[in-house]
Amino acid sequence: MEDQIEVQNSDFSSSMCSNLKQDEVSIVMVPFPGQGHLNQLLQLACLISSSYHLPVFYVGSATHNRQARVRANALNPLDIAKIHFHDIPTPEFASPPPDFNSLSKFPSHLEPSWDACMLLREPIASFLCDISSKSRRVIVVHDSLMSYNVQDVSSLPNAESYIFNCISVFTFYCLICLSMGIPVQLEEELLKKLPSLEGIMTDKIRDRGSSQSPYMDIRSGDIHNTSKVIEGKFLDLLAQLASDQKKKQWAIGPVFPTKLGRFSNRENICLDWLNKQPPRSVLYVSFGTTTSFSDRELKELAMGLEQSKQRFIWVLRDADRGDIFTGEPRKVELPDGFEERVKGVGLVVREWAPQPEILAHSSTGGFMSHCGWNSCIESITMGVPMAAWPMHSDQPMTGFLVTEVLKIGLIVREWEKREELVSASTIENVVRKLMASEEGDAVRRRANELGENVRQSTEKGGASRMELDSFIAHITR
Repeated sequence: MEDQIEVQNSDFSSSMCSNLKQDEVSIVMVPFPGQGHLNQLLQLACLISSSYHLPVFYVGSATHNRQARVRANALNPLDIAKIHFHDIPTPEFASPPPDFNSLSKFPSHLEPSWDACMLLREPIASFLCDISSKSRRVIVVHDSLMSYNVQDVSSLPNAESYIFNCISVFTFYCLICLSMGIPVQLEEELLKKLPSLEGIMTDKIRDRGSSQSPYMDIRSGDIHNTSKVIEGKFLDLLAQLASDQKKKQWAIGPVFPTKLGRFSNRENICLDWLNKQPPRSVLYVSFGTTTSFSDRELKELAMGLEQSKQRFIWVLRDADRGDIFTGEPRKVELPDGFEERVKGVGLVVREWAPQPEILAHSSTGGFMSHCGWNSCIESITMGVPMAAWPMHSDQPMTGFLVTEVLKIGLIVREWEKREELVSASTIENVVRKLMASEEGDAVRRRANELGENVRQSTEKGGASRMELDSFIAHITR
């Protein structure tokens, strides 16, 4: 798809800087180099650029800027063409394949690319200094994990920064409480079931997060990719926790387009296949860009899907490398004859899939997911109930939000059993319950109702649209 988007690179952004009007407010997006982070900030960039006609710059390594463009699901290429990508030369880093046999699903193989992104402070500071001299005000919107890299905002008289949180507010709130030893404000029955933080990440990534803390106080506020309709209670609790910081908060999500055009999918095998299926009959199965299954786990999943006798689309891909443009993908082996046996009932896809459009399709009735926030916010917005199978990081808490708090999903495997093999029969039972039972129907009704409310919140006068208008009014004051 990259060749279909007019790529605006660092040369263009340099010339764009010189063309800025002195009275303009310039927005600079600084994402963390992971797919779920790149994606959300590109969606926000397009939303601000197309809705408010402000100049928006997207700053990162050349490799990761390219990744963001290539995988721009559901975004109009004409909107992407208005974003000014500023490519910083990519620092060299190792890009090993994922260890699909590891008991821990945390993507440790990406750590070299995360180390490399910590070398971007100076080129980012240079870019901000340049753009600051040509704009009335510079607004830096950055991932919390890039706080160190944008610290020089504080030395510019006309610049201010805002953290864009790429995880659910519920997860963010729980992580703060548990790390500070503060009680989580939940009903007693829910508290008993709350997943532990054990095993969610490596010590190295935990230290990386901690190392950003000294640079986070510079920010003027926080932006959340959620809606008051979904997480109003937890937004209020988070505001109480942070009341002494006097930082403004805005819940502006979902930031991806809720009215989906067929921009990226002229001839897409998934959508063509869905067009031939009955309404709400298909389970969409996808585990994001950081999950790798062992051969044995894949066999159990394949058998479980087959035995459920339910229709499905399964996006079968290995976890990303740090540089997605290098290395040969792993050739995943499924049980002999599996794809032939499920023909007409199931579709296995091995390339990048148009997830928002699949979830928005009238034939999609469920989503088996790793519970990354990107996937959850898309599923919630489209009113699709979930079979929650969290793998690492924020996902166990987000899976809990979906299944226990919002009650719009069913759990596949409890977090405490994360190192146990999930059997075909377990998968079969969860799929049948979600797709073909009264309990599943009740979950689907709740998901559908919440999705309707979330979509309305993005319309003029809706809660999320008013929050976004408020943020834009604040930064252009």
